[in-house]
Amino acid sequence: MWIVARAIPSRDIREPVFRQGKGGERDAVHPGNDQFIPGDRIERPPGGAGGGAGEGQASPDGEGQDDFVFQISKDEYLDLLFEDLELPNLQKNQMTKLVEYKTFRSGFKATGVPANIAIVRSLQNSLARRTAMSAGKRRKVRELEAELEALKSTEPAQPLEEKRLQEEIDALKDKIAAVPFIDTFDLRFKNYEKRPQPSSQAVMFCLMDVSGSMDQATKDIAKRFYILLYLFLTRTYKNVEVVFIRHHTQAKEVDEHEFFYSQETGGTIVSSALRLMNEIVKERYPSNEWNIYAAQASDGDNWADDSPGCRELLERNLLPVSRYYAYIEITRRAHQTLWREYETLDERHENFAMQNIRTADDIFPVFRELFKKQVS
Repeated sequence: MWIVARAIPSRDIREPVFRQGKGGERDAVHPGNDQFIPGDRIERPPGGAGGGAGEGQASPDGEGQDDFVFQISKDEYLDLLFEDLELPNLQKNQMTKLVEYKTFRSGFKATGVPANIAIVRSLQNSLARRTAMSAGKRRKVRELEAELEALKSTEPAQPLEEKRLQEEIDALKDKIAAVPFIDTFDLRFKNYEKRPQPSSQAVMFCLMDVSGSMDQATKDIAKRFYILLYLFLTRTYKNVEVVFIRHHTQAKEVDEHEFFYSQETGGTIVSSALRLMNEIVKERYPSNEWNIYAAQASDGDNWADDSPGCRELLERNLLPVSRYYAYIEITRRAHQTLWREYETLDERHENFAMQNIRTADDIFPVFRELFKKQVS
């Protein structure tokens, strides 16, 4: 587990105070200078623990106030990072043919397998049963013992009566001892039941352009965006699969390591990635069982004749089965044909969104804009 430390400058946590403003007229008497003459070198004030980065309060002995530092865990940091974010349009699909069940604890039952025996509950039942079955006999024993003690202290002695009382006491104690410590009647077993669960399965397709026009800085921005997306998915949702697709002139489904570290490159045909995504959806992710999402990152530099085909693939095949499709263009230049084709989709489809990232500073604001929680 890693810890995130954040320093807050000490000036930011001081109590507010009143002081003399800079404007206006003031009369003041300043003491004379009896220590320095022009040209003297003034030593740097001692640092020590005072002032943090040099902006703290002055102190003659080098002591002061450090910046306030607090630490948060990785989980707390991610919770803050992804607060108020969600996968748009996520729905719980109620399926009739394929129903998921989850096992829940549901009290206790009188029968079951030894592995599920509830020891504490069984012993509680045993104690209650033994107490109920022997309480009257124990009370009678105490009464007879008190009567026997009183009889022994009387004169003249009555040995026959004492013998009778002792035999009665012994008989009651034998009956108490005969009560079994544990009985099958006492046994209780943990009860489990399976309840049908609505399916909220989701799959995220990550489509990254790795063509020759994507320089290293642009690829780094794309990878940082996808790392942020991957952390968000794995942190926020339990049943989300991620499909990684890299493309240049050809598209290929890859694993996580190859997606982020492979050096393969080539020309640019964006539609190859869209066609591969469409094939994978048909083979593995039927839209009536899965919430389908996609995030496509590119610099927008595509073969001109291919861009209209990309729009048609999205409009006819992918957007009808997708909950949400996000296109991220990473460029500082003027937008090209791919962006202009996608703008028509943005106008006509609510489940399509597009954003432009110009520098690395834009990554998180764009990410939050794409996945901000929708107000119903």
